[in-house]
Amino acid sequence: MKHVHLLSIGLLATTIGLAASGCKPSEAAKPADTGQQATVVTVTPVRMTNWDRTVSIIGNLYPKDDATIAAEVDGTVERTLVDFGDRVKAGQDLAFIDTASYKALAEQSAGNLAKAEASLLNAKQNFARSEELKRAGIASASDYDQAKAALDQSEAEVKAAKGGHGVAQLNLNRSGVQAPFDGAIAQRVVGKGDYVKAGAPLFEMVNDAVLKFIFQVPERYGSLVEKKLPVSFSVDNYPGEIFTGSVYLISPSVTTASRAFSVGALVTNTNFRLKANTFGRGSLVLQRGVPTVVVPLEAVVTFAGVTKVFIVENNAARSRQVSVGRIQGGLQEITEGLKDGGSVIVTGQNRLSDGAAVTLLAPISSAAAGKPAGAAQKEANEKH
Repeated sequence: MKHVHLLSIGLLATTIGLAASGCKPSEAAKPADTGQQATVVTVTPVRMTNWDRTVSIIGNLYPKDDATIAAEVDGTVERTLVDFGDRVKAGQDLAFIDTASYKALAEQSAGNLAKAEASLLNAKQNFARSEELKRAGIASASDYDQAKAALDQSEAEVKAAKGGHGVAQLNLNRSGVQAPFDGAIAQRVVGKGDYVKAGAPLFEMVNDAVLKFIFQVPERYGSLVEKKLPVSFSVDNYPGEIFTGSVYLISPSVTTASRAFSVGALVTNTNFRLKANTFGRGSLVLQRGVPTVVVPLEAVVTFAGVTKVFIVENNAARSRQVSVGRIQGGLQEITEGLKDGGSVIVTGQNRLSDGAAVTLLAPISSAAAGKPAGAAQKEANEKH
C-alpha cells in the first residue's frame, strides 16, 4: 500500500507540471525538428581555354644610350646653346670653350708651319747646290755635310710644326662641344663663365627614342626566356594604357640574393611619351596559347587564407581547395585542384559549408560564365 501511494503521488506531480507549462503530454514527448533546409545554387562548367603563359614583371625604363659629355680642353665656357629638355641632333653644337684663344693658337701654329716649310725649301736648294759643287770638285766635304745637316734639320722642324699645328687645330675643334648622337639633354652642368678642366662634365645626354625595359625573371623560367619574346607593361603616368616591346638582352647569370636573372626589352618610344628611368609593371609572354583551366571569378571563395570552390555531389556541396593564377575577363585561372569537364557552384556558395544540402537551378551556360554575378543569376533565373 505504501508503494502504491508513492506512485500516485508521482503521477499527480507530473500532471500538475504539465498543466503549469500549458503543454499536453503528447506535445512534450515530440522530438525537435533537426532537418536542414537546402540552399538554392546554380552551377557552370569548368572551362578549358587557351591563354598565353606569362610571368609578371616589374622594372625600370632606361635610355638605350646615355652619355656624360665632358670638356676636352681647359678654358672658360664662352656660351652654352642648349639646356635640359632640348632635343639635339648628332654633331650639333652644344657649347663653346675659350674658342678665341684656341683659334689664335691654331693660327700661330699655322704660321710656324709655314715658316718651317720655307726654311725646308731653302735648305733643299742649298743642299742641291752643294751636291753640284761637290761633283765639280769645288765644294769641300764639310760644306756638303753642313748642307745635308741643315736639310735634315729643316725636315724635322717641318714635321714638328705639322704636329703642333695638328694639335692646335684639334684643340680648336674640341673647344666647340658637339652632341655625339641624336637625343635629348637631361642636365646642363655648367654655364657661361665657368672655368673647366679637360674631363669636367658639361652635359648629361640620353637617347630616349628607344628605351630599355630592364626587369627580373625568376630562375625557374630560365629555359623559357629567349630573344624576341613579347613584353607588355604599363606606367603610372599613363593609367590603363599598355606599351609593348621585345626581349633583346638576357643575363647569363642568376642573382643569388633574388634567385632571378635580368632581362632587357627594347621599347620604341613613339613621340617620346615615355620618360627614361620610369617605373613599369607588366608581363612577359613565355608561351602562346597554353590550355588553361578557368572558372568564373565569383565561383572562387577565399576565407582565412584558404581558397576553394564548391562542386555538387549527390545533392550536397563539396568544397575543393584550389590554387589560382591570373584573372582575365571575369575568369579565374585554376592551376591546381580542378580539371576540365566538371562544374562549380557560382551562386549561393557564400552560404555553403562542406556537405550542405543544395538544390540546383538551371545551370549557367558557358557563354554566361565570366559575367558579373548579377547578370549570370538573371540568366539562370530566366531559364528556370
